[in-house]
Amino acid sequence: MYTKDGVDYFVVDGHIHFWDGSEENTANKYGEGFIRCFYDYQRNLSPAEWVWPLEKFRKYSEQDLMHDLFETGYVDVAIFQPTYLSEFYVNGFNTTERNGRLAAKHPDRLIVNGSFDPRAGEAGLAELERLAAEWQLRGIKLYTAEWRGDSKGWKLTDPGAQDYLAKCAELGIRNIHVHKGPTIWPLNRDAFDVADIDHAATAFPELNFIVEHSGLPRLDDFCWIATQEPNVYAGLSVVMPFVHSRPGYFARVLGELLYWLDEDRITFGSDYAIWSPRWLIEKFVDFQIPEELQSEYGVLTTDVKRKILGLNLARLYDIKVPESAQSAAATPTEKMSAGQVPA
Repeated sequence: MYTKDGVDYFVVDGHIHFWDGSEENTANKYGEGFIRCFYDYQRNLSPAEWVWPLEKFRKYSEQDLMHDLFETGYVDVAIFQPTYLSEFYVNGFNTTERNGRLAAKHPDRLIVNGSFDPRAGEAGLAELERLAAEWQLRGIKLYTAEWRGDSKGWKLTDPGAQDYLAKCAELGIRNIHVHKGPTIWPLNRDAFDVADIDHAATAFPELNFIVEHSGLPRLDDFCWIATQEPNVYAGLSVVMPFVHSRPGYFARVLGELLYWLDEDRITFGSDYAIWSPRWLIEKFVDFQIPEELQSEYGVLTTDVKRKILGLNLARLYDIKVPESAQSAAATPTEKMSAGQVPA
C-alpha cells in the first residue's frame, strides 16, 4: 500500500506480465522486433534511472517481479494479462501457464487471467473451459492484432468471437480486458481499432469490457463509445507513463476520460515490466490537473485517485480493501469537481 500525507492508497495493478523475450525463445525477426519495440517504450517514456539493460528487459526473474511490484512498488494485488504471440516466440511470450505458475506461489498477491482466440474454433472453446477450471478465471485478456497463420487479426464483431464471449458469460468470466491502443511492430495498427467494443458491450451487458490503453491514439472514438456503454472501462496502462514524459498530454487524456466516463470506470495498470509501478504511483498521487485546464476538467481529489489506483479494480475482481484505504462516499459537488457530466 502507498501512503502519502497520511492517506492510504490501496493499489491494484491491473496490467502486468511475466514474459520471456530471450533470444532462446525468440522464433523469428518478428519476435525480435516486438521485444525491441517494447523496450523503446521503456527507454523513451521512463525516467532515466528506471531504464533497464536490454538483456534484463528480455527476461527478468521471479525475484525481480516480486521485488518491483510488492516490496518497493506499493502494489497490493496485481493481475497478469497474457499475450501469447505463438507465431513469434517458441514457447509463447507471456502465457497464462507461465503466469499461473508464479501466481500459484503467491495467491494472495497475484491473479492470473486467461485469453482466447476465436480463430481456434471449437478446440479453443474447450481450451477456454480448461483454463477457467484450472485457474478459476475472473478475467481474460484479448489481443485482436495477434497473427495466426495467414490471418493478421480479428474483431470482437466476428461470429466466432461472439461465441467465445457467450462462453465467458456462461463460465462467469466477467472481466474482458482488450488491448485497444498503440501498436507494436510488426502488428497491424488497424487490428487494434476500438470500434468493435461498441457492438460487444451492447451484446453482452453482463460483461465488463476494460479497454486497455484507453483506445490511444483513438481517444475520441473510445470516449464516445464508453459514454453510452456503462460496462466499458478505461485502462490506464501505457497512458500512465505520460504523467512523467508529457504531463500536459496526460492531463488532457485523463481529463477527457473523467469527463466522458466517471471516476468509477478508470483503472490503473503499470504494464510491468515495460514500466515499474513505484514511480508511476508516486507521480500520479502528486499529480494535479493544471490550473488552466481545471475549468474544463476539474481537479483530481484524493477519492478519485484512490478509485483509479485500486478501488475500481478491487470492485470488479471482488478484492477486499482495508478500511483505511476506502473512499468516502462522494457528494454531487465532489463528483463534479472530478469532471463528471451531470445527468
